[in-house]
Amino acid sequence: MTDALINLLHDAFPDRPLRVGTRSSPMALYQANDVRDRIHERVPGLDVELVPMTTSADLWPGDLAELGGKGNFTKEIDRSLTSAQIDIAVHCMKDVPGDVPLPQGTAFGAYLEREDVHDVVVTRDGTPLAELPQGSIIGTSSVRRRAQLHMYRPDLRTEGIRGNVNSRLAKLDEDTKYAALILARAGLGRIDAVDRHYEVLPLEFHPADSGIVSMVPAVGAGVIGIQARTAEDPIMRLLDELNHPATAAHILAERTMLHLLRGHCNSPIAGHASTTPDGQMSLYGMVFNHDGSQFVRAHLWGDPGDPATLGSRVASDLLDQGARHLITATRK
Repeated sequence: MTDALINLLHDAFPDRPLRVGTRSSPMALYQANDVRDRIHERVPGLDVELVPMTTSADLWPGDLAELGGKGNFTKEIDRSLTSAQIDIAVHCMKDVPGDVPLPQGTAFGAYLEREDVHDVVVTRDGTPLAELPQGSIIGTSSVRRRAQLHMYRPDLRTEGIRGNVNSRLAKLDEDTKYAALILARAGLGRIDAVDRHYEVLPLEFHPADSGIVSMVPAVGAGVIGIQARTAEDPIMRLLDELNHPATAAHILAERTMLHLLRGHCNSPIAGHASTTPDGQMSLYGMVFNHDGSQFVRAHLWGDPGDPATLGSRVASDLLDQGARHLITATRK
């Protein structure tokens, strides 16, 4: 970062802090503190203040689909950003809807380097998923996880479980009706819970009769996005310094696919982009019905310099296979 930009940022905030909007959950605060630390590294002496918010989705005890979807994790923060109550917003990209445009005049200026995207099965005593008895209840509120689990273990039952990761782990420990939870591995690390008994699920798709339970991640899994008002040039230039270009390209491919599928909050859609050892970009996409008994999948490779085209190609392949019918059916 140049001295000129550092001085410009100090001049932009001479008598107040740069305000960072975030959800108030422990994991969200961990992420926002990471962003604050990164800003401090690049702009020493800049006053940065976290502005935690409890969103409507955080307060809602039931199915998010009844509230209007995952967009309720972001809409209050978006409103604070557009009304200049905060200067930047920190979001988990998996919570940013694909079928709702960003507020006018805002954009994601940075994506932090992607963390581990594996899902894990967490149990009280380390029992592997394959050994859980028929009829065991698995706690997950994710339609994507529920559909993929049922592809391999239709004999298991799933039940929604809301709250932050800490509260869900507490419910597993206190409520014996849950045999296990499915959670993000990265999330356990953020709350220092890596000592829990867990089984890592592979990302690669396996046939249902293979005996291997795989879990293709959500679009945007493991990625923190930082959003700002595009008219604020010093802030957008700062975010450009924080951006991880490879992750930004992967997110563009995944979210282009999600947008063209018109996936909503209740759509069991999985998607994961990565760069192969030979330098190509790979994008894997899947769409399921609720119980995983029907699904379509596509895996294509493309130019890493044109991620949007790869996302479009994968979406088109999925739609040609009948993804629209599966997505529409989940609205009922």
